[in-house]
Amino acid sequence: MPAAELRKIIHLDMDAFYASVEQRDDPALRGRPVAVGGARERGVVMAASYEARQFGVRSAMPAVVARRKCPELLFVPPRFEVYKDVSRQIHAIFAEYTPLIEPLSLDEAYLDVTENLKAEPLATRIAAEIRARILEKTGLTASAGISYNKFLAKLASDYRKPNGQFVIRPHQGPGFVEALAVGQFHGIGAATAARLNGLGIFTGADLRAQPEALLRQHFGKAGGYYYAIARAEDHRPVVADRQRKSVGAETTFENDRREFDELAAGLGPCIAKVWAHCERAGLLGRTATLKVKYADFQQITRSRSLVGPVAGPEQLTAVSHDLLRALLPVAQGVRLVGVSLSNLVPAADAVGQQLALGL
Repeated sequence: MPAAELRKIIHLDMDAFYASVEQRDDPALRGRPVAVGGARERGVVMAASYEARQFGVRSAMPAVVARRKCPELLFVPPRFEVYKDVSRQIHAIFAEYTPLIEPLSLDEAYLDVTENLKAEPLATRIAAEIRARILEKTGLTASAGISYNKFLAKLASDYRKPNGQFVIRPHQGPGFVEALAVGQFHGIGAATAARLNGLGIFTGADLRAQPEALLRQHFGKAGGYYYAIARAEDHRPVVADRQRKSVGAETTFENDRREFDELAAGLGPCIAKVWAHCERAGLLGRTATLKVKYADFQQITRSRSLVGPVAGPEQLTAVSHDLLRALLPVAQGVRLVGVSLSNLVPAADAVGQQLALGL
């Protein structure tokens, strides 16, 4: 991309958002390992504080595994209304700097500050100011990545976590990518990284050495994306107020799973993320879709459309579990599960629609 066309992109990501909100609001939790989620045997970790992460506790982890890793772990139930309120405060701060805000979730967003409302030429200075404003307004810390495209900005925001920021300048992009393991690339999960490793591709430099045709042969359309990001190229713009056709989330397991309880535990945080996004965006969906990827990378989806919009996370859970049970027993392990909602409509337009399963 010519220098005149280079963008200034910031990726803002709140630090351990749900858990940090809980620690902020309850002094007894500060400095202690905290997990947001269900503590029951079939519960799942939705978010973990940095103190808990030091023990290997991660989101989407079954509660029993998390407790085994950290016996002192404190579970607290999620408070989505509180998280939404804090998210609105954060996004109001973003809007003081640029109208080009692309939310990814309650706690992260891309900002294009190439032309900004403060007429500030340095994106690094804007990122630092926004982070300071967030801390002052909410008592929470955020990390930021700054670069000339979305892919690099996302990578950079993880580089100084928590409570830091990192910039990847245009002359640094290709070299920065070459040195990374492919599993560190945003958009390449554990399963895809394993497939790349099987092809002898372990680093960004290895990926850059591959012909685009070979990558497309093995990974389809995604192969073209991998070819570009190996060269630190990403021409996707920051798109404000996107009209979503569907809202989805997925999780990749560390080890293949077969049993209903294990698979359902993986669906828990996916359902929570989908519903949180719909609430924040004021959307309701009528079609629930379950996504399953098996050990051999075969992927299938199963959908169910309701008469009216899904009424709440409990109904989305019930439909997703029904779709999952219909697939069991599985002939091989499952690598990944996901849930999405489609046939989206504004919540205000859905008033009066029947919230029930279709026959």
